[in-house]
Amino acid sequence: MTEPTDTPIPLQAAALIADEASRAPDKPGVYRMYGEDGSCLYVGKAKSLKKRVVQYAQGRFHTQRIGLMVSLTRSMQLVVTASETEALLLEASYIKKLKPRFNVLLRDDKSFAELMIRRDHRAPQVRKHRGAHTIPGDYFGPFASTWAVNNTLNTLQKAFLLRNCTDSVYESRTRPCMLYQIKRCSAPCTGEISLEDYGSLVDEAEAFLRGKSRAVISRLSQEMQAASDAMEFEQAARVRDRIRALSTIAMETSVNADGVAEADVFAVHLDGGQACVQVFFYRASQNWGGRAYFPRVDRSDDEGTVLSAFLAQFYEDKPVPRVILSNIRPLELELLEEAFAMKAGHKVEISQPRRGNKKSLIDHALTNAREALGRKLAENSAQSKILDEVCEAFGLESRPERIEIYDNAHIQGTNAVGGMVVAGPDGFRKNQYRKFNIRGEDLTPGDDYGMMREVMRRRFGRLVKEEEAGEETERPDLLLIDGGAGQLAEVLAMLDEYGLSDITAVGVAKGPERDAGKEHFFMRGKPPFMLPLKSPALYYIQRLRDEAHRFANGAHAKRRSMDIKKNPLDEIEGVGPGRKKALLHAFGSAKGVSRASVTDLIKVDGVNQALAERIHGFFHR
Repeated sequence: MTEPTDTPIPLQAAALIADEASRAPDKPGVYRMYGEDGSCLYVGKAKSLKKRVVQYAQGRFHTQRIGLMVSLTRSMQLVVTASETEALLLEASYIKKLKPRFNVLLRDDKSFAELMIRRDHRAPQVRKHRGAHTIPGDYFGPFASTWAVNNTLNTLQKAFLLRNCTDSVYESRTRPCMLYQIKRCSAPCTGEISLEDYGSLVDEAEAFLRGKSRAVISRLSQEMQAASDAMEFEQAARVRDRIRALSTIAMETSVNADGVAEADVFAVHLDGGQACVQVFFYRASQNWGGRAYFPRVDRSDDEGTVLSAFLAQFYEDKPVPRVILSNIRPLELELLEEAFAMKAGHKVEISQPRRGNKKSLIDHALTNAREALGRKLAENSAQSKILDEVCEAFGLESRPERIEIYDNAHIQGTNAVGGMVVAGPDGFRKNQYRKFNIRGEDLTPGDDYGMMREVMRRRFGRLVKEEEAGEETERPDLLLIDGGAGQLAEVLAMLDEYGLSDITAVGVAKGPERDAGKEHFFMRGKPPFMLPLKSPALYYIQRLRDEAHRFANGAHAKRRSMDIKKNPLDEIEGVGPGRKKALLHAFGSAKGVSRASVTDLIKVDGVNQALAERIHGFFHR
């Protein structure tokens, strides 16, 4: 890290920080620095808030960047904590929530999928899980990709014949479902297997997921041989198929990770002012996948600073393993270990292996980090050139950091949905996509202009309210609208209404016969124009429009599917899940309920005279 430098700061900022220093307590805690527009500039922790703020007041900074941050500060907020460990955890929480401009920031953070064996039912269920561990059961993960967890779940069903149906489906079965017929479930719901034998299958699955795959496969091999010796060849073939399924997934996840029962492996690589952190998850001596992250950093940040900030934010909402391996030593290693142990409820060790199998795992992660960052830098170079062309095409003052693309989807006005897709210099930001279920009662079915008007009102009405409330928001630099002059006029009217006329909006109309490459573009105060056929900016806009179209159509199809599946009994007041289930059991379907008389309805448990008349009246109004 560079030596501290004495940097003069503006009088306004100096007076503010000096005042805060005079009142700051000599206790551990977290401080937040805010700019003139109310946005958070920086979140930091300190063993002594008073000493840290005094350093800022005296103009002693490690980098010019921190000096700039202090010069922009217009207010500060201090929070006292019981210890520096608690301050570290609170700091990570604030950084993820507020996304301060001057902090190392973990971007594109998503929860990871896990496998869960539920233990709160007499026939435990295996399923995919995300989020907190609030349901009693055994959790296995994390899996770095949806494909990995789905593949493992599929294999478990083949090998151990565990159910994945919901409890309501389980309780309502009177005969085995299709999964039983294709040898994917042992059907404990209908007694095709005893609960005791089913419990043995569950225990085998748990043992396999805990890394005892060889023992499980060995036992199954003995069972297959016994069935073969007894000339029960069909049973032997079924066990053989189970062994094949387990062997396949065991080979896919096997690594030379002796002595690494449970660990997360991190490798940091810096280049060109950017960083990549590659993480791999090892559980039960198996590699359960990995992912490359590209946190926002400053050129002055070193690898130890980046890794320390990254780890604190990464584990803010994720379970912490007992061992964390990394290619470099993070700053404040002991403090991180103490904070993670407090959070996890068990000892956590962070180490930098120098030799052996653990060093091999680190080297493997570092190779992936270098390759991933190399690809990222190459992509960014090409992306920068494309965004420069977009600037020129639409007269923007600078490269757009946030582009929002809008499209509507419906069938003759029914199940109308508006879709918003977000893109930036780093590609699509899928965690910021939004769908708008069109619900305006005054809209004429198929009124595309009215739909666009509603979407814009909801999107930017909310944006303005959040800004007025002082909440963190992000304005778009460019709006792309799937449509021509009419749709654009509605968008511009909404932007003017909310005082956002400085946001550039462009209508993208499909060309004659909807040919790609012949799109016409509409902007405020300009005649319609086209882009050169081989323009990279044109290809880029087509990709953005196609993604918005895909997203809106997908949301529309999902809404239409839910509407088709809707049961008319759900619309009757007084018919909850219990009574609905009783009615369907009694009459077989909603259609059967519609044909029943009041006298027949009263015979159903939980249905009195008044409710029977209400149900009958609903179907015969």
